[in-house]
Order: sequence, then C-alpha cells, then structure tokens
Amino acid sequence: MSILADLHMHTSWSHDCSIEVDELLDHAEAEGLGAIAITDHNVFGGALEAVEKARGRDLIVIPGEEVKTDDQGEVIGLFLREEIPRGMTFEDTVAAIREQEGIVYLPHPFDRMHAIPFPATLHRHLHELDVLEVYNARLLFEGYNDEALRFARKYGLPAGAGSDAHVLQGVGTGALRMRAFDGPEEFMLSLRTAEVLRRPKSLAYLQSLKWVAQVKEKVR
Repeated sequence: MSILADLHMHTSWSHDCSIEVDELLDHAEAEGLGAIAITDHNVFGGALEAVEKARGRDLIVIPGEEVKTDDQGEVIGLFLREEIPRGMTFEDTVAAIREQEGIVYLPHPFDRMHAIPFPATLHRHLHELDVLEVYNARLLFEGYNDEALRFARKYGLPAGAGSDAHVLQGVGTGALRMRAFDGPEEFMLSLRTAEVLRRPKSLAYLQSLKWVAQVKEKVR
C-alpha cells in the first residue's frame, strides 16, 4: 500500500510556529497524509506529544527534531528517542543522531537564505547522510530545491521531501508517495522507490511566504 508522507513540519513547540499538535494531526489526515515527521526546532516534546496523540489514528508519526548546529545549518534526526541539544558541531550532531539509531536527514541543504553546511562539510560527511531533502515547499527559490535534487542524484543519496510547514495551510505541500512502512529500516527501503510530490499551494499560503521573505530582506 502506498501513502503520502510529509517528512518536515513544525508544531507550537517550535518558537516560530503556532500549530497545536491536535489540529496538526487532524489537518494532516484531512489532507490525505499517511505519515508525517514532527521536526520542531531544537525541542523534542512536540514529537513525543504527537506520537502519543496519534495512537488509534490511521497516521504514522515519525518522532524527529530539527537541530541547529554551531555554524553549519541544521540537521534533522528522524526516529529519535530523546532530544538532541543545539549548538554542537555538524559532526557531533550527526553522531548524536546515530547514537539513537536515528536517521540523518539533511533539510534544505542549498537554501542560501539561511545558514547551510559549507561544501567541504557536506562532502566530508556524505557517507553519513541517510536522506537529502530535495524538495522543501517553503523555500523562496525553486532553484535551491533543483540544486539539491541534482546533488542527491550525483551522489546516490535517497531523496526526501517535506512542507516545512509552520502554518496549517502548508501541511502536505511537500511530500513523498511511498510504500507504507513500520520503523526506520522499512522506511529506508521504501525511500528507494518513493516519488517526490510538489503539491499545490493556496494563494493565501503563497502570500504568507512572500511576506516572510520580505521581512527577512528588511532585517538582513
């Protein structure tokens, strides 16, 4: 059975998101998603809450965290068991995910509107990256996603996709169509044949992304 999976989204546990866990779960199901990864910024409580509240629902919740490194952007850990502290080196952050037998998922690796890994760092840790995000629906420039897709294909990295939703309208706008899975091993196997989906965005959501970009430009 195939499902739609959004591998990158946030809840009100993130400092820049106001989506409550219950409404996120309801909305994800309404959007036809079969799996979501909760990846709040530097906190793990939202993922734990979502896993608990999803019991009895027809929705897989992957507990994750988007961890800010010292100066090399962010790394997402999927299938985690506990919170990983922010501010470590890229290498130590990856190691902390590995210690939990989690999956190392690199989000928006070429989004130059934010901090990203240096090219040397990226190449040095290629063998430790389990998944490269090739489509992030929240990016302002599609070229950054295209660059990630080319990189993943060049180095044979499994492709990931997610909405990076911080508002409900964004949930499900980036996703994968993949075989249903149970646990990290089946997840990685399913990724081999997964299809990246760039799902439609509402006008209101597109306008909100444009507004955020304008605010960022003013404070740069």
